[in-house]
Amino acid sequence: MNGDVRREWFKKDYYQVLGVAKNASQSEIKKAYRKLAQKYHPDANSGDKGAEERFKEISAAYDVVGDEAKRKQYDEVRDMAASGVGAGGFPGAGGPGGRVRFEDMGFGDVGDLGDLFSVFTGRGGGRGRQPVRGADLETEVRVSFDDAMRGTTVPVRIQGPAPCPTCGGSGAERGTTPITCPQCGGLGSVSVNQGFFQMSQTCPRCRGAGRIVEHPCPTCRGSGSVRTTRNYQVKVPAGVKDGARIRLAGRGEPGPAGGAPGDLFVVVRVSPHKMFGRKGNDLTLELPVTFAEAALGGNVRVPTLNGVVTLKIPAGTQSGRTFRVRGKGAPRKSGHGDLLVTVRVEVPKRLSREEKQLLKQLQELEHESPRRGLGLDEEGGGHD
Repeated sequence: MNGDVRREWFKKDYYQVLGVAKNASQSEIKKAYRKLAQKYHPDANSGDKGAEERFKEISAAYDVVGDEAKRKQYDEVRDMAASGVGAGGFPGAGGPGGRVRFEDMGFGDVGDLGDLFSVFTGRGGGRGRQPVRGADLETEVRVSFDDAMRGTTVPVRIQGPAPCPTCGGSGAERGTTPITCPQCGGLGSVSVNQGFFQMSQTCPRCRGAGRIVEHPCPTCRGSGSVRTTRNYQVKVPAGVKDGARIRLAGRGEPGPAGGAPGDLFVVVRVSPHKMFGRKGNDLTLELPVTFAEAALGGNVRVPTLNGVVTLKIPAGTQSGRTFRVRGKGAPRKSGHGDLLVTVRVEVPKRLSREEKQLLKQLQELEHESPRRGLGLDEEGGGHD
């Protein structure tokens, strides 16, 4: 629960937003939310900005009071705000002059409560504002199925902000360094009196950075970043799966005010193969066989990623039966998966005169119908 969320809790009466009483049951709250969400949903109010904002407000309210744990904390914070703040604690517990103990509020130890207390009093713990980490970036690359199986290296181009090469991301001219903001003491926020208690707001002088660049870098003009195109060579490991994310640490956007850069995530999209499919670390293959091969059995050549192997088909093999060829699947950390070969009996579409004659002879010799047990007579028309 961050400071911005807590400030929102002081300002917003979520029960009023949902149109329910403070002592409403969870089922009543859920029912009210569903009714309002259906009324103001963007799909039902295309282009209506007012309805869109109302839907966001309703969703935010339900996210808090619709959750029993969050609702309890919300109620406690709202009750404290109504009571005012006294030194060393919050009034209101145990009658006149009583104090609410931090640990009784479910916010953990005093260290966890530091940010919450600063929201009420506007006083931080004496620590300067910590540099904010830069945003993560994400891009996609497409590789062929074969490249995904054997591994490859692909180029990645990113356009956007990058650490300034002149100042190294500090925003300050060479030979100088930023100074701590004298107005907020490096906290990035200042106190504002709100009646019974004080609220903290972004420092107007440093704009929340907690520091001031007196001599801006001429290249980035003090921002610490410049827009540029960056090129990387990304190693795609053998056996990578479609949708896998490869992390390049520190290759994201630079952090403001000298903060650490974020990461770059490269999402790998694997093009489908004309023959092979994939199930986990196993590859799949549909293998056409003739009627004679399935009926009489035999050795059939089967393609794999690294050559051809011979698969023994037993006599009487039925269409749809799957055979496992060990070690011929996708690469993995230790070894390979398997190749799953599913037999499909091919029925010829065109027959020569001799083939037709032989099949008729076979038909005459057949003494067992494949439709036995279905309750059909010999002519195939009626029931027994």
